Amino acid sequence: MKLVRYGKPGQEKPGLIDSEGRLRDLSAVIQDIGPEQLGDAALARLRKLKTDQLPAVKGSPRVGCPVAGVGKFIAIGLNYADHAAEAGMPIPAEPIVFMKATSCIQGPNDPVMLPKGSRKTDWEVELGVVIGTKARYVSQKDALSFVAGYCAVNDISERAFQIERGGTWDKGKGCDTFGPIGPWLVTRDEIANPQRLGMWLDLNGQRVQSGNTRTMIFGVAKVVSYVSQFMTLMPGDVITTGTPPGVGMGMKPPVFLKRGDVLTLAVEGLGTQRQLVVPFKL
Repeated sequence: MKLVRYGKPGQEKPGLIDSEGRLRDLSAVIQDIGPEQLGDAALARLRKLKTDQLPAVKGSPRVGCPVAGVGKFIAIGLNYADHAAEAGMPIPAEPIVFMKATSCIQGPNDPVMLPKGSRKTDWEVELGVVIGTKARYVSQKDALSFVAGYCAVNDISERAFQIERGGTWDKGKGCDTFGPIGPWLVTRDEIANPQRLGMWLDLNGQRVQSGNTRTMIFGVAKVVSYVSQFMTLMPGDVITTGTPPGVGMGMKPPVFLKRGDVLTLAVEGLGTQRQLVVPFKL
């Protein structure tokens, strides 16, 4: 299934994308797409629905983050060897874990706002993993069974805040609008192998990132198992798993986002995002 939340910010309704690509309303069936709707049993009930009997949604409404009530937004750094090289950093021996503020989460096509004082705002197309079942000290063998599904993420990053201002990476990762997620949550039964997904990102129509999840240093199962050793993963938590090469700070000379830029990105099978870059405003 391709689950979606649509409508104005803070007023999103649950929906799904049917086999013909049409948006169907789920609000008469479930209240939202959040932690309570992400377990295997709840998703199984949704799969039994006759989608052609669900109301079709007219027009092209705004699409929000496909998961409501995200408790933790966890990120994995330098998870592609070639990206680590372009960043001038060593390949990590263990996954690098940091947090993105949940307040940065937004819809996949909402504008990206340059934070106040930004000099080096950058892009990162990534595979997102949505947890469906409480996971604590899970084995790598069993880890994928705790996943509800997958989504595309743009891990927007302010590099000066992240790298040059001291402390942890978090301050350059959690600015408002720095977490576009979606458009869909694609349930894990539709993704045969999360380590075989192509991904790309265009800046103003020019391809700058192109990669595949098969080149991850630590695959999805390893990441879920690893993170569960340090914190309990709860339904609705999102893990974004790292980016392939082609980010702005790795270019020669470096290229960073400016007002009016347009980002377009996709992960295979998970839909496309498009964001206009806008200046800071309160």
